Amino acid sequence: MGMLKEFREFAVKGNVVDMAVGIIVGAAFGKIVSSFVGDVVMPPLGLLIGGVDFSDLAIVLKAAAGDVPAVTLAYGKFIQTVMDFTIVAFAIFIAVKAINTLKRKEQEAPAAPPAPSAEAQLLAEIRDLLKARNE
Repeated sequence: MGMLKEFREFAVKGNVVDMAVGIIVGAAFGKIVSSFVGDVVMPPLGLLIGGVDFSDLAIVLKAAAGDVPAVTLAYGKFIQTVMDFTIVAFAIFIAVKAINTLKRKEQEAPAAPPAPSAEAQLLAEIRDLLKARNE
């Protein structure tokens, strides 16, 4: 019974929930960046290098024979995946860098001095009254 209670405490902690939300948002962000890479970046890049679509690049190791499909080494898909990863990693790097810059600006901003406590205000009033009386 103790292990179940311990697991429940672990599962409902804020850190676990925050991590789950981060993973879900990260997966959605990854899809957005992958679409950006595949649909926006790669077509002009392919056009610049002569209309080559990386995902179609392959070496045929054994030609198709009858119902048996060809055996290919699809290195183009690997190149495409590496490029997708590089662009996704760079986009995440830029996002994290922007967030860190904002956090640094928040930390550097001078905080307003805390208001004096009620006791300190009362002592200041007493001091001012004593000064005014002596003058």
